[in-house]
Amino acid sequence: MGEGQTLILGFIAGVTILLGLPLGRLKTPRQGLRQFLNALAIGILLFLIWDVLTHAYEPLDGALNNLHNGSGGMGPVLGYGSLFLGGIAFGLLSLAYYERWLAGKGRPRPFPPGAMAVAEVRADRLGLAGWSPARRLSLLIAVGIGLHNFGEGLAIGGSAATGAIGLATVLVIGFALHNATEGFGIVAPLAADGDRPSWGFLLAMGGIGGGPTFVGTVVGRQFTSDVMSTLFLTLAAGSILYVVIQLLGVARKVGRLELLYWGVMLGLAAGFITDMVVTAGGA
Repeated sequence: MGEGQTLILGFIAGVTILLGLPLGRLKTPRQGLRQFLNALAIGILLFLIWDVLTHAYEPLDGALNNLHNGSGGMGPVLGYGSLFLGGIAFGLLSLAYYERWLAGKGRPRPFPPGAMAVAEVRADRLGLAGWSPARRLSLLIAVGIGLHNFGEGLAIGGSAATGAIGLATVLVIGFALHNATEGFGIVAPLAADGDRPSWGFLLAMGGIGGGPTFVGTVVGRQFTSDVMSTLFLTLAAGSILYVVIQLLGVARKVGRLELLYWGVMLGLAAGFITDMVVTAGGA
Protein backbone atom coordinates (compact mmCIF):
# COMPACT_ATOMS: atom_id res chain seq x y z
CA MET A 1 0.00 0.00 0.00
CA GLY A 2 1.36 3.43 -0.95
CA GLU A 3 2.19 6.06 1.61
CA GLY A 4 -0.60 8.36 0.42
CA GLN A 5 -3.22 5.64 0.78
CA THR A 6 -1.94 4.77 4.24
CA LEU A 7 -2.16 8.36 5.38
CA ILE A 8 -5.73 8.60 4.06
CA LEU A 9 -6.66 5.54 6.13
CA GLY A 10 -5.12 7.09 9.23
CA PHE A 11 -6.97 10.35 8.62
CA ILE A 12 -10.33 8.57 8.19
CA ALA A 13 -9.82 6.56 11.38
CA GLY A 14 -9.05 9.69 13.38
CA VAL A 15 -11.48 12.24 11.95
CA THR A 16 -14.60 10.24 12.93
CA ILE A 17 -14.05 11.37 16.51
CA LEU A 18 -15.73 14.61 15.40
CA LEU A 19 -19.05 12.77 14.95
CA GLY A 20 -19.70 12.51 18.68
CA LEU A 21 -18.54 16.00 19.64
CA PRO A 22 -21.69 18.00 18.69
CA LEU A 23 -23.49 16.35 21.63
CA GLY A 24 -21.52 18.71 23.83
CA ARG A 25 -23.67 21.55 22.46
CA LEU A 26 -26.84 20.26 24.12
CA LYS A 27 -28.73 23.07 25.84
CA THR A 28 -29.18 22.40 29.57
CA PRO A 29 -30.20 18.72 29.44
CA ARG A 30 -32.39 17.38 32.23
CA GLN A 31 -30.75 15.91 35.29
CA GLY A 32 -31.68 12.34 34.34
CA LEU A 33 -30.26 12.79 30.85
CA ARG A 34 -27.09 14.30 32.32
CA GLN A 35 -26.61 11.27 34.55
CA PHE A 36 -27.21 8.88 31.67
CA LEU A 37 -24.78 10.68 29.35
CA ASN A 38 -22.15 10.73 32.08
CA ALA A 39 -22.65 7.01 32.75
CA LEU A 40 -22.50 6.17 29.04
CA ALA A 41 -19.10 7.86 28.85
CA ILE A 42 -17.92 5.86 31.88
CA GLY A 43 -18.89 2.62 30.15
CA ILE A 44 -17.06 3.58 26.96
CA LEU A 45 -13.94 4.56 28.90
CA LEU A 46 -14.01 1.36 30.97
CA PHE A 47 -13.97 -0.61 27.74
CA LEU A 48 -11.04 1.48 26.50
CA ILE A 49 -9.08 0.68 29.67
CA TRP A 50 -9.61 -3.03 29.09
CA ASP A 51 -8.77 -2.73 25.40
CA VAL A 52 -5.65 -0.65 26.01
CA LEU A 53 -4.25 -2.83 28.79
CA THR A 54 -4.90 -6.01 26.81
CA HIS A 55 -2.71 -4.75 23.96
CA ALA A 56 -0.13 -3.19 26.26
CA TYR A 57 0.33 -6.49 28.10
CA GLU A 58 1.10 -8.50 24.96
CA PRO A 59 4.90 -7.80 24.88
CA LEU A 60 5.18 -8.63 28.59
CA ASP A 61 3.15 -11.80 28.08
CA GLY A 62 5.46 -12.80 25.22
CA ALA A 63 8.52 -12.20 27.39
CA LEU A 64 7.01 -14.35 30.15
CA ASN A 65 6.28 -17.16 27.70
CA ASN A 66 9.86 -17.01 26.42
CA LEU A 67 11.13 -17.22 29.99
CA HIS A 68 8.91 -20.21 30.66
CA ASN A 69 10.08 -21.98 27.48
CA GLY A 70 13.71 -21.27 28.21
CA SER A 71 14.16 -19.14 25.09
CA GLY A 72 14.42 -15.82 26.96
CA GLY A 73 15.75 -14.35 30.18
CA MET A 74 14.55 -12.13 32.99
CA GLY A 75 15.76 -8.91 31.37
CA PRO A 76 12.84 -8.46 28.94
CA VAL A 77 10.37 -9.48 31.66
CA LEU A 78 11.70 -6.90 34.10
CA GLY A 79 11.94 -4.26 31.37
CA TYR A 80 8.42 -4.69 30.01
CA GLY A 81 7.02 -5.18 33.52
CA SER A 82 8.54 -1.91 34.72
CA LEU A 83 7.37 -0.12 31.61
CA PHE A 84 3.85 -1.53 31.95
CA LEU A 85 3.36 -0.59 35.61
CA GLY A 86 5.37 2.62 35.36
CA GLY A 87 3.34 3.87 32.39
CA ILE A 88 0.04 3.28 34.19
CA ALA A 89 1.32 4.95 37.36
CA PHE A 90 2.68 7.97 35.50
CA GLY A 91 -0.48 8.40 33.41
CA LEU A 92 -2.70 8.21 36.52
CA LEU A 93 -0.67 10.13 39.11
CA SER A 94 0.68 12.85 36.84
CA LEU A 95 -2.86 13.91 35.93
CA ALA A 96 -3.93 13.76 39.58
CA TYR A 97 -1.15 16.13 40.63
CA TYR A 98 -1.60 18.32 37.56
CA GLU A 99 -5.31 18.73 38.29
CA ARG A 100 -4.46 19.57 41.90
CA TRP A 101 -2.01 22.22 40.69
CA LEU A 102 -4.58 23.71 38.34
CA ALA A 103 -7.22 23.80 41.07
CA GLY A 104 -4.82 25.61 43.40
CA LYS A 105 -3.82 28.09 40.74
CA GLY A 106 -7.41 28.84 39.87
CA ARG A 107 -8.58 29.24 43.48
CA PRO A 108 -10.08 32.72 43.86
CA ARG A 109 -8.29 35.16 46.17
CA PRO A 110 -9.98 37.97 48.09
CA PHE A 111 -9.73 41.40 46.48
CA PRO A 112 -10.86 44.86 47.57
CA PRO A 113 -14.13 46.40 46.36
CA GLY A 114 -13.87 48.05 42.98
CA ALA A 115 -11.17 45.65 41.77
CA MET A 116 -13.53 43.37 39.82
CA ALA A 117 -12.03 44.37 36.46
CA VAL A 118 -8.53 43.52 37.69
CA ALA A 119 -9.74 40.15 38.96
CA GLU A 120 -11.34 39.36 35.61
CA VAL A 121 -8.08 40.14 33.80
CA ARG A 122 -6.21 37.85 36.17
CA ALA A 123 -8.75 35.07 35.55
CA ASP A 124 -8.26 35.44 31.80
CA ARG A 125 -4.50 35.05 32.24
CA LEU A 126 -4.85 31.81 34.18
CA GLY A 127 -5.35 29.80 31.00
CA LEU A 128 -6.49 26.30 31.84
CA ALA A 129 -6.87 27.19 35.51
CA GLY A 130 -9.68 29.53 34.51
CA TRP A 131 -11.63 26.73 32.82
CA SER A 132 -14.61 25.09 34.46
CA PRO A 133 -14.01 21.66 36.04
CA ALA A 134 -16.09 20.09 33.25
CA ARG A 135 -13.87 21.59 30.54
CA ARG A 136 -10.69 20.52 32.29
CA LEU A 137 -12.08 17.01 32.61
CA SER A 138 -12.94 16.98 28.90
CA LEU A 139 -9.37 17.98 28.11
CA LEU A 140 -8.00 15.16 30.26
CA ILE A 141 -10.29 12.68 28.49
CA ALA A 142 -9.11 13.96 25.11
CA VAL A 143 -5.46 13.57 26.15
CA GLY A 144 -6.01 10.00 27.34
CA ILE A 145 -7.92 9.07 24.20
CA GLY A 146 -5.24 10.72 22.08
CA LEU A 147 -2.55 8.54 23.63
CA HIS A 148 -4.73 5.50 23.00
CA ASN A 149 -5.38 6.52 19.41
CA PHE A 150 -1.67 6.95 18.76
CA GLY A 151 -1.35 3.23 19.51
CA GLU A 152 -4.19 2.51 17.10
CA GLY A 153 -2.41 4.54 14.44
CA LEU A 154 0.74 2.47 14.97
CA ALA A 155 -1.31 -0.68 14.27
CA ILE A 156 -2.77 0.79 11.07
CA GLY A 157 0.59 1.98 9.78
CA GLY A 158 2.33 -1.27 10.70
CA SER A 159 -0.28 -3.38 8.92
CA ALA A 160 -0.09 -1.25 5.79
CA ALA A 161 3.72 -1.36 5.80
CA THR A 162 3.73 -5.16 5.83
CA GLY A 163 1.31 -5.35 2.90
CA ALA A 164 -1.68 -6.52 4.97
CA ILE A 165 -4.06 -4.21 3.12
CA GLY A 166 -7.20 -6.10 4.13
CA LEU A 167 -6.24 -6.02 7.79
CA ALA A 168 -5.37 -2.33 7.63
CA THR A 169 -8.76 -1.55 6.06
CA VAL A 170 -10.66 -3.51 8.68
CA LEU A 171 -8.66 -1.82 11.41
CA VAL A 172 -9.62 1.57 10.00
CA ILE A 173 -13.33 0.64 9.96
CA GLY A 174 -13.20 -0.63 13.52
CA PHE A 175 -11.14 2.26 14.85
CA ALA A 176 -13.36 4.77 13.04
CA LEU A 177 -16.39 3.36 14.84
CA HIS A 178 -14.45 3.43 18.10
CA ASN A 179 -13.45 7.04 17.64
CA ALA A 180 -17.04 8.10 16.99
CA THR A 181 -18.00 6.80 20.45
CA GLU A 182 -14.84 8.30 21.97
CA GLY A 183 -15.84 11.74 20.73
CA PHE A 184 -18.96 11.47 22.81
CA GLY A 185 -16.88 10.42 25.81
CA ILE A 186 -14.90 13.68 25.52
CA VAL A 187 -17.95 15.96 25.68
CA ALA A 188 -20.02 13.94 28.17
CA PRO A 189 -18.76 15.95 31.19
CA LEU A 190 -19.83 19.16 29.43
CA ALA A 191 -23.30 17.83 28.64
CA ALA A 192 -23.66 16.49 32.18
CA ASP A 193 -22.68 19.87 33.64
CA GLY A 194 -24.77 21.96 31.28
CA ASP A 195 -21.61 23.67 30.01
CA ARG A 196 -22.19 24.53 26.32
CA PRO A 197 -18.78 24.83 24.60
CA SER A 198 -17.96 26.71 21.43
CA TRP A 199 -17.36 24.93 18.12
CA GLY A 200 -13.74 26.01 18.35
CA PHE A 201 -13.36 24.23 21.69
CA LEU A 202 -14.92 21.07 20.29
CA LEU A 203 -12.63 21.10 17.25
CA ALA A 204 -9.61 21.54 19.52
CA MET A 205 -10.65 18.55 21.64
CA GLY A 206 -11.23 16.55 18.47
CA GLY A 207 -7.72 17.40 17.27
CA ILE A 208 -6.19 16.34 20.60
CA GLY A 209 -8.15 13.08 20.72
CA GLY A 210 -8.23 12.09 17.04
CA GLY A 211 -5.10 13.70 15.60
CA PRO A 212 -2.71 11.18 17.16
CA THR A 213 -4.34 8.42 15.07
CA PHE A 214 -2.96 10.07 11.94
CA VAL A 215 0.43 10.73 13.57
CA GLY A 216 0.62 7.12 14.77
CA THR A 217 -0.15 5.90 11.26
CA VAL A 218 2.77 7.91 9.88
CA VAL A 219 5.13 6.58 12.56
CA GLY A 220 3.84 3.01 12.34
CA ARG A 221 4.42 2.85 8.60
CA GLN A 222 8.11 3.68 9.10
CA PHE A 223 8.85 1.37 12.01
CA THR A 224 7.16 -0.54 14.80
CA SER A 225 8.32 -0.83 18.38
CA ASP A 226 6.87 -2.89 21.23
CA VAL A 227 8.46 -0.49 23.70
CA MET A 228 6.83 2.58 22.13
CA SER A 229 3.47 0.84 21.85
CA THR A 230 3.55 -0.32 25.48
CA LEU A 231 4.57 3.13 26.70
CA PHE A 232 1.79 5.04 24.94
CA LEU A 233 -0.88 2.45 25.71
CA THR A 234 -0.09 2.32 29.44
CA LEU A 235 0.04 6.11 29.65
CA ALA A 236 -3.39 6.14 28.02
CA ALA A 237 -4.72 3.52 30.45
CA GLY A 238 -3.52 5.48 33.48
CA SER A 239 -4.99 8.77 32.26
CA ILE A 240 -8.32 7.18 31.29
CA LEU A 241 -8.48 5.48 34.69
CA TYR A 242 -8.08 8.88 36.36
CA VAL A 243 -10.95 10.27 34.30
CA VAL A 244 -13.22 7.32 35.12
CA ILE A 245 -12.65 7.93 38.84
CA GLN A 246 -13.57 11.59 38.38
CA LEU A 247 -16.73 10.75 36.41
CA LEU A 248 -17.82 8.22 39.02
CA GLY A 249 -17.50 10.91 41.67
CA VAL A 250 -19.76 13.18 39.63
CA ALA A 251 -22.27 10.38 39.11
CA ARG A 252 -22.52 9.62 42.83
CA LYS A 253 -23.39 13.24 43.56
CA VAL A 254 -26.12 13.43 40.92
CA GLY A 255 -28.04 10.40 42.16
CA ARG A 256 -30.42 8.31 40.00
CA LEU A 257 -28.02 5.35 40.31
CA GLU A 258 -30.22 3.12 38.16
CA LEU A 259 -29.37 5.40 35.23
CA LEU A 260 -25.70 5.08 36.13
CA TYR A 261 -25.83 1.31 35.84
CA TRP A 262 -27.80 1.38 32.58
CA GLY A 263 -25.48 3.94 31.05
CA VAL A 264 -22.32 2.07 32.04
CA MET A 265 -23.74 -1.17 30.63
CA LEU A 266 -24.68 0.43 27.32
CA GLY A 267 -21.31 2.18 27.09
CA LEU A 268 -19.51 -1.13 27.60
CA ALA A 269 -21.76 -2.75 25.01
CA ALA A 270 -20.97 0.01 22.49
CA GLY A 271 -17.25 -0.51 23.02
CA PHE A 272 -17.36 -4.29 22.65
CA ILE A 273 -19.69 -4.24 19.65
CA THR A 274 -17.42 -1.89 17.71
CA ASP A 275 -14.42 -3.98 18.73
CA MET A 276 -16.09 -7.03 17.21
CA VAL A 277 -15.69 -5.39 13.79
CA VAL A 278 -11.92 -5.35 14.26
CA THR A 279 -11.84 -8.90 15.66
CA ALA A 280 -13.96 -10.20 12.77
CA GLY A 281 -11.24 -9.06 10.42
CA GLY A 282 -8.68 -11.20 12.16
CA ALA A 283 -6.93 -8.37 14.05
